[in-house]
Formats: sequence, C-alpha cells, structure tokens
Amino acid sequence: MREFIEMMRQKGRVEDIREPCSTVFDAPKRSKASDRILFFHDLEGHRAVMNLMADRSALAAALGVGERRLVPHLAGAAYAGDVVDAGALADPQPADLSRIPIMKHFPGDAGRYITSGIVFSRAGDMENASIHRMMVLDEKRVAARLVEGRHTHTMLKEALARGEKLPVAVTIGTHPLVTFAACTRVPQGKELAYAAELLGGTLAVRECANGVLVPDAEIVLEGYIGAERAAEGPFVDITGTYDPVRQEPVIEFTHMYCKPDPIYHGILPAGDEHKLLMGAPYEPKIYRAVGEVTGVCDVLLTKGGAGYLHAVVKIRKNTQGDAKNAIMAAFAAHTSLKHVVIVDEDIDIHDPTDVEFAIATRVRGDTDIMVITGVRGSSLDPTRLGDGTNVKVGVDATMVMGKEDEFVRAGWE
Repeated sequence: MREFIEMMRQKGRVEDIREPCSTVFDAPKRSKASDRILFFHDLEGHRAVMNLMADRSALAAALGVGERRLVPHLAGAAYAGDVVDAGALADPQPADLSRIPIMKHFPGDAGRYITSGIVFSRAGDMENASIHRMMVLDEKRVAARLVEGRHTHTMLKEALARGEKLPVAVTIGTHPLVTFAACTRVPQGKELAYAAELLGGTLAVRECANGVLVPDAEIVLEGYIGAERAAEGPFVDITGTYDPVRQEPVIEFTHMYCKPDPIYHGILPAGDEHKLLMGAPYEPKIYRAVGEVTGVCDVLLTKGGAGYLHAVVKIRKNTQGDAKNAIMAAFAAHTSLKHVVIVDEDIDIHDPTDVEFAIATRVRGDTDIMVITGVRGSSLDPTRLGDGTNVKVGVDATMVMGKEDEFVRAGWE
C-alpha cells in the first residue's frame, strides 16, 4: 500500500493533512469533501489514509492500463496468479483495537466501524477473502455483517456444524489491488490467486498462528468466529441510507501484527471508494455475460446508482433483439442490479448527458422497456419487499437496425 501511495503522490493525487484530526466524524467529513487520497499524519496520534482508490483513474493506475480499457482488461482474468508462501508472520502482540484509529463515520452509526478490513477465513485447504463491515464491541471483539449465502457465512455454518470455530485474519492496509480482488466474485477460493494476477503474477503470503494466510498489510488481526452473536447496526451502507440492526456473528481477536508506525486505511461508507469497490468488480462479470449474447464494448456501474444498482452497457448489435438479450444477461450476471440501460457504440457511457440523450431519442416506452417483477434484488435497496424481492427495469436505448441513418447526429468529423 505504501508503494501505491507514493506512486499516486508522484501523480499529484495525495493530500497530506498534518494538523490533528479526530476519528469521530472529522476525517470522514474531509474524505467526503475531497477527490484526492487523504493522508492523515495525526489522526488522534496515528497515521491513516482515506480515498485510497476512490475513482477509476486510481484503479487504472494500479493496474497500469488506460482508464477506458479497465473493463475489457479485467474481463480477461484467469484467476491464475502464483501465491507464494513466505513463512510465518513474526512478532504477534495481544489484540487491542484501541491501538487503531477506527472511525465513527455518521451520527446515526451504532459505533466505530472497521470498513476496509479484508476477512481471510480458512477451512482445510479452502481459504476465502472478502470485505465485511465490522462494528467494534470492545478491545478484542467486533460484530461482522456476514451476508447470508456468501462464502464466509457458509464457511462459518460448516465450521459450527463440526463443533469448531472458524479461524480468520483481518488485514487493514493492503495494496488496493488485493482489496479489489477481495471484493470480486471469483471462483471459490481464488481471491489470492486473482490478486496475484492483478499485481503482475505473484503474491507473497504469510501464515498466522491460526493457519490463515495473509498478504502484506499494515495491520493484521488474528482470531476466530464462533457461535456468539451481537446486535450490529445501524450503519450507513452503499445507498447513503441506514442499514437496519441485525444479530450478526462476533469475531474475537487473539493477536495482532503491526508494521512500525502503521498506516490505517478507512473507507467512507457510501463514499466514492466504497462505490467503486462495490460496483467495479461486477463490470467485467457483466461484460463477459453480455458478450455471450451480442457484441459488447463496455460496461459502467454508475456513481448516481450508488455504484451498484444502475448499469449502462454499450453493445454492437448483430440482430434487432440483441439489446433485450443483453438486458437479461446483465441481470443474470449481477443479481443486485436494479436498472440497466443498453446503448449503441456512439454513446459515451461515462457521460450521463449522452446516456440520457440515448434514452430520449431511441426509446419507445411501449416497446423498449422491460419490467421484471418478483425477482431477487439487493438487500441494500430501501424499496425491497420483506421477502427480498423487487422490480427490475431494462431499457433498450439502441437504434432500430436498418434505420441508423435516421439517428445520425450532426457534426464536423
């Protein structure tokens, strides 16, 4: 992570904040007001960073590719990087969360939350990595939001059925491509291999005392998830609204490992970094799915759609029905997707005005809008029903094949 920060500093993308700053609302407010990486040198006596990867240019810089080539580049992943065992983690210390500048982000939050922590969990030869928000309960325990049916939740159920606790390690302050890999739905157990691939082919990992493997990080918290549960929430999630209180599993930490003068990484809930990490990993998945039914050019999960609920897909039609097939493929690839707009090659999907132009001039409401009711939606969408179902809408904003001349826009090129 330090190498990435220095690379972005050379690009003029880092703002150093040297005056004292509070973990309660102050740092989150500054994060919201800035589009640059914020490096806090005195966050209640600690160092910390926010907005680490808050826009697509930062992700492109980390990958070393052009910003407009991001999705095709990521869609070509084979999840086949080389994970190298670098031995055991050294110098374990007793776990003490009070040593970390964990923030309280909004007045209605139930408490302080770790928002960037990657939870690595291990059972036999299977290791999973994913980000879960974690509400601090005391110096050694957090309540973690484990979404039902996701891999960490499944691994915990299986461990408890065996009468065991699930060993975990939480890393804070990893290279942003490792964080991105942990946010991506990959073949089971391939998060570390994917991270290695994104980083150029190789990723070194070290073993915690409980057997969990972790990559380089500023802070590592080692522990176990058992049968204990605690109230978690309310907490602001991706839509900027409060997620409800739930009974969630408790992680109890036994040890921690810290670099000298560690740099804490905080992600602002519903901020640009949160939206990018939630949505951008799904773009290559949608790209591949749409590519199975028609020519696909690009995919964007829009910032206005919370980076997660709205997509725009640019296609190259082969038959008149391709746009509707693309709509269905996009919904199948990203089940939390709520609305999707399909556009032609001449539309800039990164320009909301251009997308709106396509809707205004190429959509007939009676023939080009698909409404699908009674389907699974996002648990984060405030309009969901009690059973988790919702309504999805697909918009075919493409030209009618054979009549393209009627849609030509005037210009000088």
